[in-house]
Amino acid sequence: MGKALALRGDYSSDMLRSLARASDDADCTRRLLALSIIYDGGTRTEAARFGGVGLQIIRDWVMRFNARGPDGLLNGKSPGRKPLLNDGQRQTLAALVDNGPKPWVDGIVRWRLCDLVRWVEEEFGIVTSRQTLGRELRSMGYPALAEIRECQAKGKEIELWFQDEARVGQKTKLTRRWALRGTRPSAPQDQRTRSAYIFGAICPKHGKGAALVMPFCDTHAMNEHLAEISRHVARNAHAVLILDQAGWHMTNKLNVPDNISLIALPPKSPELNPMENIWQFMRENWLSNRIFKTYDDIVDVCCHAWRKLIAQPWTIISIGLRDWAHRF
Repeated sequence: MGKALALRGDYSSDMLRSLARASDDADCTRRLLALSIIYDGGTRTEAARFGGVGLQIIRDWVMRFNARGPDGLLNGKSPGRKPLLNDGQRQTLAALVDNGPKPWVDGIVRWRLCDLVRWVEEEFGIVTSRQTLGRELRSMGYPALAEIRECQAKGKEIELWFQDEARVGQKTKLTRRWALRGTRPSAPQDQRTRSAYIFGAICPKHGKGAALVMPFCDTHAMNEHLAEISRHVARNAHAVLILDQAGWHMTNKLNVPDNISLIALPPKSPELNPMENIWQFMRENWLSNRIFKTYDDIVDVCCHAWRKLIAQPWTIISIGLRDWAHRF
């Protein structure tokens, strides 16, 4: 059996315990205390039992600690997926997109993702899909669709809208309430399951919104909501509607009005959609701690809550504005 790897000699168990007390990283604290057992003369088995790991992990901690000291016991950040293109290739692709195609050479008047996929393969020898290249372009700051560019060329204003749905039912949320210290305030709680869905969208820059209350989340309801949003877009403007990748948002059966273009958010990123914060505000102030007797009651309360929101454009502006979306 090989000899156990020794710990570096410029630290002691007291020093590691002191560092553990000052650390706000639970994993690092556990590792420091486990290694302090070894400094005190304990066995690697005892250190592994304390850390809840195996002997090989203890050896890994010792090697990291010997190489970098206490910083070596911090959790490293995952490098994530390797980018599709390197910096030079990104610059070349950006120049191509900015300059646009040459009809007499490329045979097209606007770049589509399928054209760029073919160009990337011919130019760089990289085989990719439209979805992957689309994510790459969005990370480079090119989220706009061809329709948006055409509207900008016509001098139309771009209105940035966000869309989402919220389920409101008889099982409502219970919110925080003021109460005397030592008391437990009561709140109504229904066990029935009737519900409705608010299809909501806001334009934070202009403090306006459009919504429908529907019985189901499906393509038909989404088509009706798109038509409702279209009616609220200014006559001289084109709406860019940002939404998640729910099935009824991405289907080819959508009837997207001419004055709206859709942009999908990355998967599992609700924090990028301010409509989530709108729903939170409405639930905490108008939709919770209630008993709905019938489905019509749910619809009435949802409509009343949305009308109250629309009557407060400053609230939409305050909740909905995002630096990454509106600073340009």
